[in-house]
Amino acid sequence: MFTGIVEEIGEVVDLLEEGTNRTFSIQARMAPELKVDQSVAHEGVCLTVIAVHGDRYEVTAVKETLDRTNLGTWKPGSEVNIERCLRIGDRLDGHMVQGHVDATVRCTDVRDMDGSWAFTFALPEHRHLLVQKGSVCINGVSLTVAALDEHAFSVAIIPYTFAHTTFGSLRVGDSVNIEFDVLGKYVERMLALSR
Repeated sequence: MFTGIVEEIGEVVDLLEEGTNRTFSIQARMAPELKVDQSVAHEGVCLTVIAVHGDRYEVTAVKETLDRTNLGTWKPGSEVNIERCLRIGDRLDGHMVQGHVDATVRCTDVRDMDGSWAFTFALPEHRHLLVQKGSVCINGVSLTVAALDEHAFSVAIIPYTFAHTTFGSLRVGDSVNIEFDVLGKYVERMLALSR
């Protein structure tokens, strides 16, 4: 379980393809604190640490993960938002995030709002799971839906988030990982079963 509060931006320094799997070597300040079998969110995707070497660690993404997320576009030099899992007793500063990406969506607009930024995304297939002022996780960042219509939704990014996550390098046309609020998904399931 994660909170969507990014701890740092890591960098993909190497990748190895093994069958349909892809193993990524990530360089990050937190690497020496990690241990094998630990869960770490990468752009909102929960991956297991399989090796640690100084300031680098390795994670493997299987075909299912590569097909459902934007991890297949990663290459050496790619920057990734990373967050370690929530510890019991920690404050929940963002919202409850599982690290299980529901879809990828494209960024359709970026606007400088003279002190903040508005990022707009094409509305995903599961748009009924978004509510205005509700929570959404984009590339591992816990955000609030600022605007919502039939074709798109927007989030507002404060300067700190812009500078300390990959939102600072996100451009129109880029694909992002999205995880809908888990509470909304459970309500949807319960309503479907009650019909």
